Amino acid sequence: MRGRIVRPANAIKSGYSFLVSSLTAKPFISGMPVSITAELTNNCNLRCPECTSGSGLMTRERGFMDIGLYRKVISELSPYLYYISLYFQGEPMMHPQFFSFPGLTRNIKTVVSTNGHFLTVENSEKLASSGLTKLIVSLDGMSQKIYSVYRQNGDFEEVIAGIRHIRAAIDKCNSSLKLELQYLVNKQNESQIPEAYRFAREVKAVLRLKTMQIISIQDAEKWMPSDRKLRRYEKTSGKYIIKSSLPDRCLRLYYNPVITWDGKVLPCCFDKNADFVMGDLNRESFRSIWNSPRYYEFRKMILSGRNKINICMNCTSGLRGVRF
Repeated sequence: MRGRIVRPANAIKSGYSFLVSSLTAKPFISGMPVSITAELTNNCNLRCPECTSGSGLMTRERGFMDIGLYRKVISELSPYLYYISLYFQGEPMMHPQFFSFPGLTRNIKTVVSTNGHFLTVENSEKLASSGLTKLIVSLDGMSQKIYSVYRQNGDFEEVIAGIRHIRAAIDKCNSSLKLELQYLVNKQNESQIPEAYRFAREVKAVLRLKTMQIISIQDAEKWMPSDRKLRRYEKTSGKYIIKSSLPDRCLRLYYNPVITWDGKVLPCCFDKNADFVMGDLNRESFRSIWNSPRYYEFRKMILSGRNKINICMNCTSGLRGVRF
């Protein structure tokens, strides 16, 4: 009963905070986030060239989230949360205790995104009965040749088999788990989009086309698809830049922080390398970090010059006419 009152009341406070901050250009916080992203690990089995983790460009330490830390986070934030994403950088299903995490948040909509290489029959049945709300599987091509252009070190047939396993497990367990296939559109795989839609219908999944983030902007030409609606960037004065005016506001700063595997609180999911650490949950409560002077100053930076902050240069907030 308490959650039915606290959650919506908190969501109104969070929305009000964003609105007041945007209109006054001064940070204002009333309430807690309505969603969090928890990074179970930043390790990955693939070597995707435009991923901070897979490309080897990540400079922060690698590791796995302690489940005790996650319990602490959930204990403090569960009254306010509508959604939890159990992924950030890395492959979450590589966590040795992966299946212990979803069961801790059955009263909160919980999502996992995976590259699909760990969807055995046994794991699929565990997922189907885990209480997870949605499983996102990356499928960036419909042949090994095309798929592996981006998903380097990946096995297309293993992913396809895994998707079939999870569909069979959902049906067998009569699970409410939603299955989504995510297709990172680029110049190499855009011709296979119709085939991907056919496969999605076959396995009763939603196919979501997603624009591609480029971390090595000098390689943008290699990846940009022909359909402008599926591009996150446009060419201006001979170089690619984000197709956004980068307005001096950002809803993510009021709704959806990131917690790294080692307990660092980040302002949003575009801070891949943890360049802007707001606090450490091993030493502080989330509330004290959320309302801290450091968080205040970062929100102030966004409200006065978002286009000067490096992590915002790839951000999709504010983009129009683009499929994210």
